Amino acid sequence: MTGHPLTRDEARRRARLLEVSSYDVDLDLTGGDEVFRSRVVIRFASAEQGASTFAELRATRLVSAVLNGRVLEEPAYDGARIALTALERVNELVVEAEIPYTTTGDGMHRYVDPVDDEVYVGAYVGVVNAQHVFANFDQPDLKATITTRVTAPVGWTVLGNGLATSGDATTGRWELATTPRLSSYLFVVVAGPLHVLTSEHAGIPFVLSCRRSLAAALDADAAEILEVTTACFDRYAEIFDEPFPFASYGQAFVPELNWGALEQPGAILFRDEMLFTSTPTALDRLTRANAIAHEMAHMWFGDLVTMEWWDDLWLSESFAEYMGSRTLVDATRFTGAWTWFAAERKPWGYDADERTSTHPVAPRADDVQDTESAFENFDGISYAKGASVLRQLVAWLGDDVFLAGINDLLTAHAFGNATLADMLAALDARSEHDVHAWAQAWLRTTGVDPLHVERLGTGTVVTHPAQRPHVVSVGLYDVAGPGSTDLVLRRRDRLLLDPARTVVPLDLGAGPPPAAILLDDASLSWAKVRYDSATQAAITAGLSSIADPLARTTVWSSLRDQVRDAELAPTAYVEILRRHLPLETDALVVDTVLDFARVELADRYVSAEERARVLHEVRGVCRDLLADPTSAADTRLSASRWMVASVSAEGADILRGWLTSGVPGGPPLDDDMRWRIVRRLAVLGATDLAEIDALERSSPDEEAGRNAAYSRAALPDVVAKGRAWELALGGDSASTYVVLATLEGFWQPEQRELIAPWVEQLFPAAVAAARQRGPAIAQAVAFRAFPFHDVLDSTEALLLECLAGPGPTVPLRRAFADRADDYRRALDVRAAWARP
Repeated sequence: MTGHPLTRDEARRRARLLEVSSYDVDLDLTGGDEVFRSRVVIRFASAEQGASTFAELRATRLVSAVLNGRVLEEPAYDGARIALTALERVNELVVEAEIPYTTTGDGMHRYVDPVDDEVYVGAYVGVVNAQHVFANFDQPDLKATITTRVTAPVGWTVLGNGLATSGDATTGRWELATTPRLSSYLFVVVAGPLHVLTSEHAGIPFVLSCRRSLAAALDADAAEILEVTTACFDRYAEIFDEPFPFASYGQAFVPELNWGALEQPGAILFRDEMLFTSTPTALDRLTRANAIAHEMAHMWFGDLVTMEWWDDLWLSESFAEYMGSRTLVDATRFTGAWTWFAAERKPWGYDADERTSTHPVAPRADDVQDTESAFENFDGISYAKGASVLRQLVAWLGDDVFLAGINDLLTAHAFGNATLADMLAALDARSEHDVHAWAQAWLRTTGVDPLHVERLGTGTVVTHPAQRPHVVSVGLYDVAGPGSTDLVLRRRDRLLLDPARTVVPLDLGAGPPPAAILLDDASLSWAKVRYDSATQAAITAGLSSIADPLARTTVWSSLRDQVRDAELAPTAYVEILRRHLPLETDALVVDTVLDFARVELADRYVSAEERARVLHEVRGVCRDLLADPTSAADTRLSASRWMVASVSAEGADILRGWLTSGVPGGPPLDDDMRWRIVRRLAVLGATDLAEIDALERSSPDEEAGRNAAYSRAALPDVVAKGRAWELALGGDSASTYVVLATLEGFWQPEQRELIAPWVEQLFPAAVAAARQRGPAIAQAVAFRAFPFHDVLDSTEALLLECLAGPGPTVPLRRAFADRADDYRRALDVRAAWARP
């Protein structure tokens, strides 16, 4: 995406000029392992005779470009754009090119399966990467029909936006059905010796596929995947007036996808880690179910009706995020989806909304000036905050009004494009509320509103800033009886916080005051909740006794936020953790709370000495959960994983024993747990390359390759570190997944002195890698593999120096700026609780 990003102004001019009718795409995948051949015929109209425009293409070699029978000479192509001049009213552009395969997950991705050496390719386009597959007008509001033909090696299966109308694995020549009008970023092809399962539901062909080596995993999971898929399909059919808009529904589980999933109609793409080869946790299963529901919602929000420009990305992602959780709760056995959303997704959004890079859910068009800026907004704001704001909108408007307005929008703009203004007009026509004022308050502003409960001598009130209206739940809780600390719900009300009143009285009813007042305990709003002192004491004593897991999750979320804001000492959080998490009955809550304690609190917010205590307490929680005969299997699995991740050097011998016996009280040993143990042994210096290599050879799949890369990088050896550094940042052959695993393994708090010399090298190396390999690598380095192993002022200074220079690409600059905010927060938390 570097060089020639499409600007908003260019897209506007081109949209006013052109109307694209069709793409005929012909791909030849038989030309070797470096490049493929692409040919496209584009038919389009121009509003002006003699006008000029351009088409996008990223190719190794432009073979030919012919516009209306006129051969375009080589200077017309600059490596990113083909200049088109002297347009006629009706035009035909034919472009042939040789285009490189990629290993970064952007464009036509080529993957060699380590299990059987079979080759798979997939067009992972998203945003503006269709130009890495065929020449096109790569913007969302120039929709066209797409017909795809593919020449593939004999024995391969080809899937795409349309079902195959001719060809099969014996001929190698495939033609796929013409699609309805689609944006270019929704194009997809998946090809290779695929394992395919077909079925039918409601008269629609359903297709599941994966690479051949994962056939057993897909066969084992197919029933659950289809159970969720059909339940969501039926629910969407009930609530949307527009019928399912496409001829088939395919779900392709593919390797090395950078996105969690992509909503390409006909063949929705999912990371193939979502096919479980080892025992999954409850969180793993719910995450997959949510991805299925989320991507299906995109068939209406994003595919049928598409944003006009990337400033309205939220019309796609926020709606899919909201509808996904809502539909899981309404229609499937995954009724804990809102608990998952509150525990897993909202913290991601809260963190993003408190960084300097935050942006409105619906930024103004001029704030998303080009496609590089658009890429930055695929974040916790557009997903988690946007979905939370929509949930708030439903609470404020009423569900019937919301659905009526949304259905009007979908019908009016089917197979076209829409904007925020279109959505507001549709809702305004159905509602008596001032929808435009609500949108201005919620969609055009940034930040998280603080909501405080205060018990005063004159009564109990909620204070809030005069910025947005909030509809929140208020849970009143009493202690169960004399001498008890257990909390029992007395009643739950809904309260409207009007921005005209910053202090709102609470009606607590007759009788003694409640022991705890839990504001927004149903997680309806987007806010930082702070409790009064009596409630804080009551939840410290009785958190685990609250019956509703969603209410417990809102409390854990507030406690997490208090730690991050340096209002609650990490040691106090750990004491609450140690007291209440062993009594937790919801595996989703267990998993997400332990994740924060082990990954963020232990490795960012405390000193090395305090970290040892945090890990000790995490192990204690896990040990108690594993020893409890009432713990569910999902809880035991989560506890086993976090137990392994928290073992200290003194426990290395015990950890090694678990390689053969499994974690005491945990599930039977499988490949995933073996790798988790070996990864931790590598960090502690209790394994070696020979053992890592042997385990990789015993299960030579993609997951083993990533685990082995992590383990080799984690070894406390200067030679191993040097090799890992070169693999991740010294070349361009490793996939994004291997780079990510290597860098995650590289930085370890237990190895501060050993890895200190590489901290200074990270920033120039990251700049070079981002320029050479694109935004996926930029995010891999900055978001998932940043050296939080040692939070120091000197590291912050290096980071800020890098940001002050001209080197970082736009995606890397945004990612590093976010890391700078996170780093400063960690320094502030440490400083707040540092011993004098």
